[in-house]
Parts: sequence; C-alpha cells; structure tokens
Amino acid sequence: MRDINESLFRGINDLGFDYPFLNMPFIIIAEYTVIFLALMVLFFWFTRNKQNRYKVLAGGFAFILAWISGNLIGLLHHNYQPFYELEHVNQLVFKNIDNSFPSDHTILFFAFCVTFWLFNKRNIAWLILAILVGLSRMAVGVHYPFDILVGAAVAIIFAYVMYKWVPRSKLVNTCLEFYEHIEVKVWPKKDKQNQYYS
Repeated sequence: MRDINESLFRGINDLGFDYPFLNMPFIIIAEYTVIFLALMVLFFWFTRNKQNRYKVLAGGFAFILAWISGNLIGLLHHNYQPFYELEHVNQLVFKNIDNSFPSDHTILFFAFCVTFWLFNKRNIAWLILAILVGLSRMAVGVHYPFDILVGAAVAIIFAYVMYKWVPRSKLVNTCLEFYEHIEVKVWPKKDKQNQYYS
C-alpha cells in the first residue's frame, strides 16, 4: 500500500520537474484558492438568498464535521509530509512537519465545493476546483494521494448528509429566520420599486 501511495505521489509531484512552467499554477491553486473560496462563501451569504444561505450553512457544517472526523481518523494512522519522508521531492510551499493524514485542505474544499455542486448540479466547476486543489497539494509536495483521497471521501459523505439535512432542519430554519429578522432591521432590503423595507 505504501509503495502505491509513493508511486502515485511521484507521478504527480514529478510533473514540476518535467514541466517547470506548471509550478506556479500548482502553487497558486494549492495555496491561494482558499481566498477565492472564502470570498465566494461571503458572496453567497450576502446575496440574501435562502438557497445560497443553505449552501453556506451546509458547507460549513460539512466542513466542521469532516474536519473533526478527519482528526479522529488521523489518530488511527500517521504519516509525515512527503517532502520530509522522501528524497528528491519537488517542495514548492512551506509546511510544518506533522501528521499529513488526512489532508485538511482537501477536507475544506471538498466539503464546500461538493455541497455547492449538490445545490446546483449543472455547475461542475466546483467539483473541478476541489479536484485541482487535491492534485495541487500533491504537486507542491505536502500530501500523499491517500491523504487526499481519505480527506475527500470524508468531506463528500458529510457534504451529502448536510445537503439533505440543512434545508429540512427546523432548528436551522428557525435560527436562520431569527438572524434574517435582525439583519433586515440593521440592513434593510430594497424591493423591486427600489423602496426600502424592514
């Protein structure tokens, strides 16, 4: 199993040695797409559209639950980052040496991106983004394929569960209605005639 893990890792990580022009895109995707994700979460929330708010809440809950589960799974298996354990790794970003199993970065992106896709299955760009982030974490030398696969699997499970649960939850809807009641007092909406109301 370890041989397969290392072999798959080499196949992706060595791309940076063979095609150096890929290194910068790998770095950008691995490190900075999290800013894009954060901005999209804020954008969806402040559209003040209930469906978009369900997306954000479901994605957020999925991430929290998947992250907790990932940390518990990490107690059962331990491996350091590839750049620490292997020789001749194309390490493109700084990372503290710790247990890299499973990948927190992958859990974050798959939790949100799969949730967003489930709410709008025509937009596969979210799935592509999550996959690219997972691949890029290997390309920059900080995770093995199994770190990525397990993180993605855990996140996908919770994304689906939260996609089903959040819109139907009385507790979520009650809290959301309470929040929106306060929000409209602080930040009134505009109706179609451009008149404010609260």
